[in-house]
Amino acid sequence: MSEVDQRAAAPATALRRWLLKGLQRPEGLVSRPPQEDLPGHQHKWWQVMCLTGVDYFSTLGYQPGIAALAAGALSPVATLMLVVLTLFGALPTYRAVAEQSSNGLGSLSMLERLLPGWRGKLLVLFLLGFVATAFIVTITLSAADATAHILHNPFVPPSWADWQVPVTLMLIAALGGVFLVGFSEAISIAVVLVAVYLLLNVVVVGTAVQQVFAHPERVTNWQNVLSSDYSSPIAMVAVALYVMPKLALGLSGFETGVAVMPLVKGEMAERIKGARKLLTTAALIMSVFLITSSFATTVLIPAEEFAEGGSANGRALAYLAHLYLGDWFGTAYDLSTIAILWFAGASALAGLLNIVPRYLPRYGMAPDWTRAIRPMVLVFTGIAFLITLIFDAEVDAQGGAYATGVLALILSAAIAVALSAWTRRHTGAAIFFGLITLIFAYATVANIIERPDGLVIALLFVLAIVVISLISRATRSTELRVTHISLDDCARRFINEAGEIYLIANEPHARNAKEYVDKAREAWELHRLRTGEGLLFLEVTIPDASEFAGELRITGEERHGFRILRMQSTTVANAIAALLLHLRDQTGKTPHVYFHWAAEGNPIGALLRYLVFGGGDVPPLTREVLRQAEPDPDRRPIVHVG
Repeated sequence: MSEVDQRAAAPATALRRWLLKGLQRPEGLVSRPPQEDLPGHQHKWWQVMCLTGVDYFSTLGYQPGIAALAAGALSPVATLMLVVLTLFGALPTYRAVAEQSSNGLGSLSMLERLLPGWRGKLLVLFLLGFVATAFIVTITLSAADATAHILHNPFVPPSWADWQVPVTLMLIAALGGVFLVGFSEAISIAVVLVAVYLLLNVVVVGTAVQQVFAHPERVTNWQNVLSSDYSSPIAMVAVALYVMPKLALGLSGFETGVAVMPLVKGEMAERIKGARKLLTTAALIMSVFLITSSFATTVLIPAEEFAEGGSANGRALAYLAHLYLGDWFGTAYDLSTIAILWFAGASALAGLLNIVPRYLPRYGMAPDWTRAIRPMVLVFTGIAFLITLIFDAEVDAQGGAYATGVLALILSAAIAVALSAWTRRHTGAAIFFGLITLIFAYATVANIIERPDGLVIALLFVLAIVVISLISRATRSTELRVTHISLDDCARRFINEAGEIYLIANEPHARNAKEYVDKAREAWELHRLRTGEGLLFLEVTIPDASEFAGELRITGEERHGFRILRMQSTTVANAIAALLLHLRDQTGKTPHVYFHWAAEGNPIGALLRYLVFGGGDVPPLTREVLRQAEPDPDRRPIVHVG
């Protein structure tokens, strides 16, 4: 390359290095299997509660307005039903999840364990689409509601009224920019934001409730509306249960609460206890605010103000703050609401950046660069831009998509806990969580029927994740996929006593004397190898082909007068290649492996068998894995096929 070309390529190289900063590239075999390491800094449970609280508590910015639009005068009753479902459905479900998934992987990891193999992984990929829906729409909806608080503030010029989309995009871009630069001290920021926001809400809601008591005629008017619209209290409850799924935004935050468990200080038992405390405390605080804010806003705010274009649309409590406490206090409340809504988007983006490397790369179902933060920030920010433009940055329009994602996650958690209780023969718990599952299934289906746009978005995410995952798995299929190799004493003795390392690949069947005698005869006929030359049979079995990588343990065995090396792996070809390279590095000798050609068949079918079942046409695949892992032909172990 000329000097001019080098200077031209330098900026591109620097940009690539900046984007991929922090990407840990495996070189050869990893010395240890991957573990779920605890974060370097842990905190008290109430501090961690504030981190999940920026997502959970920030819904007060728009939840009362959305509830009023969905249920009208019945909003307080429907909200009460939601609180009952929160305290007696979602809360016990996630307390159980916290006990069984203390590493922060949540209900998805429970389902993965309960449904091993491809079933569990495909289910996780499907649910990741709903995770992406919930988290991405958290970013876009929170930014849109923050924009509503900005544009409706009386100190903002009226000419900005039509800037909803540009301002929302600017907030999302700023969020992405912060993560590109580097986001630290999230806990400290969250504690301050939550403390200030909850304190201001105590003032606003307390003032609103005081106004309700000071004007009992408004309560009477509200009761008259209910009496004229509904024939009996039973009818009110029935309608409230019907519209309650539309209020599911008030359930957000539980999955995040489990995801942040590793940040809780202490050993596993203390982390579980702390996580249960933070989930319970957050649910109780939110329940009080949901009931009181819904009642006060419904009674005090005219119905037309909740509609699109109204002063209370997406900002019901802010409307009351300006009305009863003045524009200066109202502006302070707006600023606090904008800050916590913006940080709720940061919490959601951090959740996405945490989920992708924990699942997809482990499945081999993500491109290499997804393990770096900055490229993923750009991808998620771009998707958030697209969702914002599709929904025109309207808070109400995004409520259905958000509720779909939230309800799907809670439903999956309820299913996981119910199945776990059933497999452990805890019949009472299984029945209880089974009933909770049915309730959340109803809520999820009702929400999807009422507002199918959320399901459409979730399915688009599912389709994108599955397609990209399968393509990635196929393109990465010839990588070395072994995290650690160990040989037992017998296997090590076989290798040390061998002059040259000649390995005869054998697919184990009956494992009787005839099988090994026939294989030894085949080695002579095809390769002119004598049993006296220290031949070693090599056998690989596949317990779970859906796993992408795993540890390789080689055991030695003498059987019918033959020496055999046995191992289990996710694939045959990759395991053999990894063992050959390991033996080369340990002994300084060039290992040879001998195959016979597989039975004739469609090569496409062989490739699919390799991708799905880990077998396929092993000889050429083994050589291709070796070729990619060792570019130098002189150092590459030798594959013989006869």
